Amino acid sequence: MTALAFTNAQLVLAGETRPGALLVQDGTIAAIGTIDLPADVETIDLRGKILAPAIIDLGVFAVDLAACHAGGIVRIGLMPDQTPVLDDPGIVQRSALIGRPDLWIHPIAAATKALAGQDLAEMAINQAAGARAVGTGRGWIADAAVMRKVLLYAHDLGLAVIAHAEDGGLAAGAVATEGETATRLGLSAAPAIAEALAIARDLLLAEETGARLHLRQVTTAAGFALVRAAKARGVAVTCGITPAHVLLSDIAMTDFRSFAHLSPPLRAESDRQAALAALADGTIDVLASGHDPRGPEEKRLPFADSAPGMAGAETLLALGLGLVRDEYISLDRLFALLAVNPARLLGIHAGMLAPGMPADLVVIDSETPWQIGTETLVGRAGNTPFDGLPVQGKAVQLFKGGARLL
Repeated sequence: MTALAFTNAQLVLAGETRPGALLVQDGTIAAIGTIDLPADVETIDLRGKILAPAIIDLGVFAVDLAACHAGGIVRIGLMPDQTPVLDDPGIVQRSALIGRPDLWIHPIAAATKALAGQDLAEMAINQAAGARAVGTGRGWIADAAVMRKVLLYAHDLGLAVIAHAEDGGLAAGAVATEGETATRLGLSAAPAIAEALAIARDLLLAEETGARLHLRQVTTAAGFALVRAAKARGVAVTCGITPAHVLLSDIAMTDFRSFAHLSPPLRAESDRQAALAALADGTIDVLASGHDPRGPEEKRLPFADSAPGMAGAETLLALGLGLVRDEYISLDRLFALLAVNPARLLGIHAGMLAPGMPADLVVIDSETPWQIGTETLVGRAGNTPFDGLPVQGKAVQLFKGGARLL
């Protein structure tokens, strides 16, 4: 493979951003900073554009190549909620291979058979087949004894458990969070405490077993407080969130906007403000798209009958850059949330600009303005709650192992 050099770049490194150059040889980052270029090198002058590690999107529900590439994503952590469920080694192995070389899929195997929350799946065999973590999927494991076994088994295998944090009893049948908006719309709603109850139990189990627990989405002030306190005690817990729960409150559901029907549901404004604070203080570890594309047959229905979920892969980067411009987080912190921490959680040798790392790179023009539109997104569906929102910043080049994808 020809050597490739990026010059005049704004490099996003671990803990800092600084101008410099980056050299790629044989699909790997060979040098960073002020470098001597080989004679046969192909040079790309970025003229001050951002050069960052390509995004690793943790917790994706559908393989959507076009949306991922448009959003600067080259690796995804695929949720077990597939057809069929990722609870069999053959299915896990096939999932891990179908996207290569253009998109590397890291399967999150089901923690229990068929995600039913009863019998443990064959974690060790699924790990050997390519699973990088185990998860509870869209649902919560109600039986504490089963969840404890999941955590113990995963701990022995060195795998993180990716859990949905919502008490199934309180949240059953609910499509919204209890509050003024749900009351005005007459929607079936669950109290926000359903999240804190689930988190509290799973944190205690993780602390007792020593297992690594990742709460895929934490969205309430009470939930963040529990995670913050557990981290202070030394519990091996991390948590994630999507841009929707950082930037939108339940007011976005007004007029029965089914594109704002999400799981977990949008929360009160006070919880949204708590999410911004948790981003700023480091409580939140991962910013993910929650990509769950749904067609009109599932979304253009009465709110309570529509399917929860949003198409988020294509908008993740731009919405994250908005958080940087609004000074909630720094640029290097954004890519810790988008790449460094997801890679660490999944045990992947990637996610950073450093010599020896795979050349998974995204070039970003942070000044490019565009408008999010359900009809113009390139992915499988455009069910975004951000329809019509003007944003700024796009991936203009994308590389996987030094090979250009965009």
